[in-house]
Parts: sequence; C-alpha cells; structure tokens
Amino acid sequence: MIIVALNENSTDPRVAITPAAAKHYIKLGFNVSCESDAGKNSGFSDDDYLQAGANIAANREELLQNANVVVCVNEPKPTDLPHLPSKALVIGPIDNNPEGELQIWACHHHIDLFSMNLIPRISRAQNMDSLSSQANLAGYRAVLEAVTHFKRAVPMMMTAAGMIHPAKILILGAGVAGLQAIATAKRLGAVVYAFDVRRAAKEQVESLGAEFIEVAENQDNETKGGYASEMSDEYKALQAELINKYAQMSDIIICTALIPGRKAPVLLTAQTVEQMKPGSVIVDLATSRGGNCAVSEMDKVTDYHQVKVIGYSNMAGFVSATASELYATNVVNLIRMMATAPSALVFNPEDEVIKQAMLVHNGHYLPFQNKQEAKND
Repeated sequence: MIIVALNENSTDPRVAITPAAAKHYIKLGFNVSCESDAGKNSGFSDDDYLQAGANIAANREELLQNANVVVCVNEPKPTDLPHLPSKALVIGPIDNNPEGELQIWACHHHIDLFSMNLIPRISRAQNMDSLSSQANLAGYRAVLEAVTHFKRAVPMMMTAAGMIHPAKILILGAGVAGLQAIATAKRLGAVVYAFDVRRAAKEQVESLGAEFIEVAENQDNETKGGYASEMSDEYKALQAELINKYAQMSDIIICTALIPGRKAPVLLTAQTVEQMKPGSVIVDLATSRGGNCAVSEMDKVTDYHQVKVIGYSNMAGFVSATASELYATNVVNLIRMMATAPSALVFNPEDEVIKQAMLVHNGHYLPFQNKQEAKND
C-alpha cells in the first residue's frame, strides 16, 4: 500500500508527510512516496526523505497512478489529483459540503474522503486533532506578528529615562488559538483581556493570567459540544458595546472567534476600528471564513485609519516546520488507528472518529447529521 504526499508549496509552505512521519508509515508496512520538493519550504529536503526510506517522484501523474492514500495540508481540487485510482483515500482539511467540487468528484470516481477538520473532540482522538495543533501555532504566531508591526515595546520597563507602560492586548475568542495567544501575550509582558461568549472559557482565561470580559454573568452561548452558538440580537448589541469599549483601550487585538459551520461573526465594526488608537494593530485569524473584523482582507496587511489590520489566513504556515511536524503526526496517529493489519486500512463504521470525519466512502456522501459539531476553532 502506497501513501503519498503532494508538493503544495504554491499555496502553503507546510507538508503533510515529514521525514519522521515517513519512518512511522514504513514501520506500519506502507511504501511512502513524496512529490519532489514537497517539504522544501518547511526545511525538509528530498535527501531527508530518501534517507528516511521514502521515494521521490518528479511527475505528479505517475506519483498518483498507484497511490492508495493521499495526505494533504489543504483541501485539494480534483485537478490536483490526476489519474488517482478509484478506492483511493484522500485525507486533508476538507469542508463538509455535499455540493463541493471535490466531494462531487470523489463520489463520481469512487474516491474516499476523510476530513481532518471533523475529527471529534474526544479523549482518544486528541492526538489526531490537527485543528487544535494548527490553531495552537496560529495563536502563538498571531501575537508575534502583531508585535512585529507594533511600534512600541510590549512589557512594562523601568528605565533611567522613565517608565514604559505595558501594552494592552485584547483577545476575541478563547478557543485553542485564543488561549495560546493569551499565553504568548502574557509571556511578553502585556496586560491581556479576553472575550468569549462561552462562560466555560472564563476559568481557562483567568488561569492564564488574563482578565475575562463578559456581557452578562448569567449569559452563556455554548452548544452541547462545547462550541460557540449564535447569539440573540439583544446580546449582540451589548457585546458590540463591550468590545467597542475595550478596543479603544487596546494596543493590539487578536481575533480568533468562529462558529461551527457558519460565517465568522463580525466583532470589530469599521466604526470601532476608526475609534482605536493610532498605531494599534489587529490580527484577524478568521479571514478564511469572512473575518471577525469588518475591514480585514484575507492574506493582506492593510492600513485603516492609522490602524494596521493583518488578515493572514494561514498563520501556522509562518512556522511551517513545526506546523508540518504536528500535522504529519496527527495524520500518522489517524492512520495507525485505521491500520488494524500491516499495510491495510479498515474503516469501522461504528468508530466515532470514522462516523464523524469520513465524508465520502464507496461513492456515497455519508450522512450530514453525524457531523453537526464540525470544529472550526
């Protein structure tokens, strides 16, 4: 059985199989093949893969002709998978969209699809949870990116020339990315505030040393699966007032708020941004789903009323070596779970991970109701 990684460097510096991951696959009985220069932008050379026991192929069509499993760091297009044989398995961060181009193509060609984005948040699946591993890095890197564009020092400093006051950083959304952003901002010496519609986030925020700000103590907008839910219009009005107040106080704002299966909520209006201090910085990690900031643009850095607005959608890609290592390990753990026999994969329809994250199998799109709690953190 052959497992393949593509060269996705034109859209993403990360790679789905690292040399270390290749060694694990080989121990499981797989043959590993990677497209030439697949790991180049993450610091992994073709020689590194060859030394790990993998094969290198320069021609993608030839690479895929005999592939049994293709692993990706981005959702591929059908045109990215020329001559992929029927019954092959594609693993990647694939959206749960029955009308999607890839999904329709997979059903027609009997290609199986497994989404890393839909792995359930259960204890035994934690080591497969790529959304969390990548969000963790995104939250960390978002703070560093903001500080790079911020023209002042972040920590409090006592100098002979006078005292430097600490920067105030507001984190919107206290999921995985938000909590890591809080931890990173605190390590840099900032005063940190955090907002989330879920009251359960308060304890986590405060344990990291940040101040939790909330609309009302008796208000909670959390689904049974632990994710943020849609709010009432009354709540949204109070929320906007609260965020506007803290935005005007803040030097840096990190936006990480998402609602499963929906467009990202707009938490920073254009009017709020206009009222922020000149020289302030906003990093919006939600631009791939519309953005939390009304004026952010995906994958661009813009200036709006003397406020720097950063809209990079793949912040984890800025630490591509670490991000690749974590993602590749998540996929290795998934394959190990499914490889009940050497070099063979078994899809147990009763397994919670398979039920939630398998999108297409044997030419059929699997029931949507199993995937209502898709993660978007």
